[in-house]
Amino acid sequence: MANEVIRWDPFREVLSLRDAMDRLFEESFVAPRFFYSPDTYRRMNALPVNMYETPDEVIVNAVLPGLKTQDVNLEFQDGRLIIDVQIPAPQVENVTWHYRELASGQYHREITLPIAVNTDKIEATLENGLLTLRLPKAEEVKPKKIQIQTVSGSKK
Repeated sequence: MANEVIRWDPFREVLSLRDAMDRLFEESFVAPRFFYSPDTYRRMNALPVNMYETPDEVIVNAVLPGLKTQDVNLEFQDGRLIIDVQIPAPQVENVTWHYRELASGQYHREITLPIAVNTDKIEATLENGLLTLRLPKAEEVKPKKIQIQTVSGSKK
């Protein structure tokens, strides 16, 4: 009979403990992909950003807590946005650290933009630790509305 009902067994598809342990040791010690990725070291000290596009511009945001405008170096070069910042480490003495998770040190980020921008009109603001860059799209890449001409009368 082709239409047999088979009772569902939730443990049938679960990995065996041996398979799970083999997988754990393989991924952790034998071939740790995280440590051997060529971009790993660059990403570990990269500044996280958000980038999104509107019809008129590209917006880039980065969180830079405690920094002033003079602590941030911004450049636009060959279609790439370059952000360099130095986040100072807290200068405290005679303390016992319980957590030390806030980032500090030199950060460098280069972002290749997906479209051409008007570099003369780039705006950057740093307010309450949020860096916002507004990169207006170049006129040649903005969508153009095409008007349809009405033809009055037709010739035969």
